[in-house]
Amino acid sequence: MNLFDTHTHHPKGSKSIFNAEQNFDTLNSQSYFSIGLHPWHLYDKWEEKWENLGHFIKKPNCIAIGETGFDRLHGPDISIQKAAFEAQAKTAVELAIPLILHCVKGHDLLLEYLKKAQKTPQIIWHGWNLKPHLAEELLAFPVYFSFGAHLLRPGSNASKWLERCPRDRIFLETDDSNLDISEIYNSASLILRLPMEELGALTRENWNRISSRKLP
Repeated sequence: MNLFDTHTHHPKGSKSIFNAEQNFDTLNSQSYFSIGLHPWHLYDKWEEKWENLGHFIKKPNCIAIGETGFDRLHGPDISIQKAAFEAQAKTAVELAIPLILHCVKGHDLLLEYLKKAQKTPQIIWHGWNLKPHLAEELLAFPVYFSFGAHLLRPGSNASKWLERCPRDRIFLETDDSNLDISEIYNSASLILRLPMEELGALTRENWNRISSRKLP
């Protein structure tokens, strides 16, 4: 079954987007990956670090920027996080590829960016587990929602929003868990009352609609 993992920290081959972070030695031409500066890694010379990632970003199998974003619990001053996020968002816009968002207590910061930016990338908020009304505030913008292990918990905010989320905004992921992506799809399938095969086709269609770097 063709089930795509939109965001994982474990290399899994051609059916996932590996979040490379600083694990550059694991990258190969057969695997899709995303690359970016996580807000936790912005304490020292982030501009230089970002410039040094340019070689990897040019690779055709780098199909997303990130994860990057905002984190009020960990990371440097918010002004630094904003500057780093906007630089990476600019690159995502230029390449017409999605940006994978890490956002902890930063919903307002994202909205602030979305309301003022002239051009924004297609943003995939990974690991969504906030209340549905917060998601609804983002539907006016090119923001998508990637659901992970929280779907396995009945009554979670992730489960509640997935049930209501527009289907063209849905992605699924394993993140840093040891779950198989089929477990996430199975939970989503039950919530949406949609066969897993159709759900697999849906997430790929969603990706190919918003990205210049397509999935087969």
